[in-house]
Amino acid sequence: MASTQQTTPAQNKGLYTVGEPTFLEEPNDFSLVLGGPVFQFFRKSHLAGDGLELVHRRLFIITLVAWLPLLLLAALGPALGNLGRISFLHDVEVHVRFLIALPVLIAAELIVHLRTRPVVRNFVERSLVLPQDLPRFHGAIESAIKLRNSIPLEIGLLLSVYPVSLLVWNGRAALGVSTWYANPGGQWHLTAAGFWYVFVSIPLLRFILLRWYIRLFIWFRLLWHISRINLNLIPSHPDRSGGLAFLGKSAYAFGPLLFAQGVMLAGLVAERVLYKGESLVSFKLQIGGFVVFFVLAILGPLLMFTPQMARAKREGLANYGLLAQRYVESFEQKWVRRPPASSEELLGSGDIQSLADLGNSYAMVRDMRAVPFGLEDISRLAAATVAPLLPLLLTILSPEELLMRVLKVVF
Repeated sequence: MASTQQTTPAQNKGLYTVGEPTFLEEPNDFSLVLGGPVFQFFRKSHLAGDGLELVHRRLFIITLVAWLPLLLLAALGPALGNLGRISFLHDVEVHVRFLIALPVLIAAELIVHLRTRPVVRNFVERSLVLPQDLPRFHGAIESAIKLRNSIPLEIGLLLSVYPVSLLVWNGRAALGVSTWYANPGGQWHLTAAGFWYVFVSIPLLRFILLRWYIRLFIWFRLLWHISRINLNLIPSHPDRSGGLAFLGKSAYAFGPLLFAQGVMLAGLVAERVLYKGESLVSFKLQIGGFVVFFVLAILGPLLMFTPQMARAKREGLANYGLLAQRYVESFEQKWVRRPPASSEELLGSGDIQSLADLGNSYAMVRDMRAVPFGLEDISRLAAATVAPLLPLLLTILSPEELLMRVLKVVF
């Protein structure tokens, strides 16, 4: 794995486990989503190609499995549109979960694959990892691939979602009204639609969501291993992050995941507002904490690179300060402390241009950040998280008032 020589597909298959498709052959390559038992099942059932093609099939079939039986079974009972209870058609939380959040979580796989796959290669292509550290770098990739492809991990994840699903009825019963999925008179008097909801739909959504959390853990674990390598950071790099700004930009890939989380929160809040008469304003602290938590969950782990970035900045300031001192002394001796030769003119001289260039380089080092992301990265992820909650403003504002406030913010 330490060798940088080109290897054959057969040799690489030994690294990426038996049965892994041949699209992972480069030693510096890593995909967060192209692997694992579920992915292999999708490939063999023609729901995914080697590069996550056929996303429309997965969206259609998984969404139908989760939502359509609920509609059909509810239609066979009295609770499809009965206004005397929370009917299926009026259950906002269920519809946003399975018709918006679930498809977004499925489609996010392709986005994450395309946006994060080049990140690992960038460490080598940009010479951030030096040749002598390639064995450790490749070892980190191999460890991440083994964890991503772990069969016991995904089986354990699948089994764990059922105990969680059994708690759904207790949480939903807090509304204090009859629902389309349960009859009055007992905790487990589930309707036919309720059984599908508790034992199929909710576990399916939970599994996909928890699987994303595991992927995030694998991704940040890989970055942690890379952050332990002595990276070749350039403090004068124009990205103001020593060459690591691409890490902050890659976090945009997880925007759909944050959007899906926001959708589920919006459904929960909408149900409270519509059926319990609570005000949207009463949830402002929870919504604010929700946004802060998930933005930190994505960007916070990138702080693992802060020690190296801070050290690179300190060393850069010291080195460029010494270089500037030497050059300025020479410049002072030649142009300031003694009259220049009659044949030399300061205006247009290469010396003055070099002095300006050195000043610009020192300014870049001085402005280098200690984190590989900026305010723009934070604001974009926060916007993705809070966007699904914006329609709820219509519960406290008229459409005209909401439009006017949006226009004031934009313009």
